[in-house]
Amino acid sequence: MIQTENLTKSFGDHLAVDRLTLDIGEGEVFGFLGPNGAGKTTTIRMLTSLIAPTAGRARVAGYEVGRDDDQIRRHVGILTETPGMYDRLSARRNLSIFARLYEVERVDAQVEKYLKLLGLWERRDDAVGEFSKGMRQKLAIARALLHEPRVLFLDEPTAALDPEASRLVHDFVTELKGQGRTIFLCTHNLDEADRLCDRVAVFKTHLRVVDTPGKLRRQVYGRQVVFHLCGAAEAFLPVVSGLPFVSAIEADAGKLILTLDDPESHNPDLVRALVAAGADIQFVGELRYSLEDVYLQLMKDGVDA
Repeated sequence: MIQTENLTKSFGDHLAVDRLTLDIGEGEVFGFLGPNGAGKTTTIRMLTSLIAPTAGRARVAGYEVGRDDDQIRRHVGILTETPGMYDRLSARRNLSIFARLYEVERVDAQVEKYLKLLGLWERRDDAVGEFSKGMRQKLAIARALLHEPRVLFLDEPTAALDPEASRLVHDFVTELKGQGRTIFLCTHNLDEADRLCDRVAVFKTHLRVVDTPGKLRRQVYGRQVVFHLCGAAEAFLPVVSGLPFVSAIEADAGKLILTLDDPESHNPDLVRALVAAGADIQFVGELRYSLEDVYLQLMKDGVDA
């Protein structure tokens, strides 16, 4: 649904996006992660035909950037980080204007649908200039969805939203994915990306790495199992150090931390070996690293795709 090949954008001597190559499938929620100034918004602007690339190629929803720009704009929805609205007009009037620009059928019904879904129906006739930042963000999300786009670009969609509204947006994203729509999600909320995204890309001018959140965890940290023991764990280091399926070992007071490729297969062997050596095992658990841990480590290491 979204393909790029060596997509590049320069502003004078400043290289904002360097030879980005991606292939994002239909119905995929794709997270695009990186620090401020990494080129994420510039990438979105190129993919939505708002600015032209300096070099490279891209296709969105079957249309080529630079050749089919009108069709791309017609078939994508976009939520920018700072969405502009007509402050003196009501929420309903704002959406009606954009619905007509998108040639939406049954404008009034579609506007009502999304105002109700996003909890703004009771404020439909109030001027948008009176809205809080969170309410304006919800209205901008409604605007991006009015024409039922096949591809949706979301730049920080839950910024300034309270937990209830954020949950509503997350449910929207899940529902849209179930309808086969493709979602390109830029966010600094890494917990949000972890829960919503099929794959994530770590990006800073050029692509660092792209994979599922689970595979990135295993790539960076492996799978680490913690055996909580009664007494010092150091005494049992010789028991596990010679086992071929243990790739790393750490002892910390009463905890024995082992890195394994396949804990499900090898945990029973480890339990038997430790018990045979006299260990009193209180319980066993697996360390779970967050996507934020993975992201920070990848940025620190400077890993490239």
